[in-house]
Amino acid sequence: MDGLLFLSGIVLSGVLHYFIQRIFIFLKKFDDFNFRSSHNTLATRTGGIGIFATLFIISFYYYLQGVEIFDYSLFIPLGIMFIVGVYDDFYKADFKLKFFLQIIVAKILIDQGYVISNYYGLFGLYEVPWLLAQISTIFVFLVVVNAINFIDGIDGLAITEIIKAILLIEFFSDGFTTLSNLGFLVICSLIPLYYFNFKKRGKVFLGDGGSMFLGTLAMVYLLSVLGDNYTMINEFQINKALFCVLVLIYPLTDLLRVFILRLKERKSPFVADQNHLHHLLHKKGYKPILNVLVIQGLSVTIFLLFVFGITKL
Repeated sequence: MDGLLFLSGIVLSGVLHYFIQRIFIFLKKFDDFNFRSSHNTLATRTGGIGIFATLFIISFYYYLQGVEIFDYSLFIPLGIMFIVGVYDDFYKADFKLKFFLQIIVAKILIDQGYVISNYYGLFGLYEVPWLLAQISTIFVFLVVVNAINFIDGIDGLAITEIIKAILLIEFFSDGFTTLSNLGFLVICSLIPLYYFNFKKRGKVFLGDGGSMFLGTLAMVYLLSVLGDNYTMINEFQINKALFCVLVLIYPLTDLLRVFILRLKERKSPFVADQNHLHHLLHKKGYKPILNVLVIQGLSVTIFLLFVFGITKL
């Protein structure tokens, strides 16, 4: 990814986030305050719209130039999940409908070649039958997308999680991945969102449109790691499936923890609450930026301990 593309992504994203927010403020489309809110100021759930618009505009420009900076067919699954999320932001879609559409998107990715057909020895599993590969891919897709959606409750946490995941996968790859331009362009569109996310007034939140889009992107990255084209640098040879779990260790463990707590309390695991770790830290008085630093610092430490520990055995 050249510097011009990188810079244009940051600038365009900043401009779009600002003007899209102004439009929504004019239309009086604000984020509601409720028992799960961690803010008490005017805010809009337009971050995902700004991210997707940035990606689409830049990709469309290069498409008109006849340049394919990444596989544009990925706009189909990414776009569907983005639209589902935006709809949910404003009309509160039923979770059963969202699950159904997520399954459809997972099947689209499978048909595009993104499928978990090999576990590389994790739990004694290697190549699995095609039907099992599809079922397990759909299950993991549902877990990952909703795990990212669930951690989007504190300023900057979800976007930092995605940036971290992309950078770790790219860093440990033996050369840039086939998704590098897409990944770095999304990072460019996320950087200005930190400013709008952490503002004291007039905030811009990621919204379900953004979290579902980013969750789908994270899943695409994980599926690419589990494919035949992803090879790790020689110094760090680790089971690919375990590597994927470690990359998203916080959202996955937090999702499992919250589901267990809700089932113990005889509540639906799909009903939102404030039992996530980031919510508990917020209640203890941690500022959002410190909250993000603590969680991400802990997850990166766990990741490095596992990776360096396993590769040194």
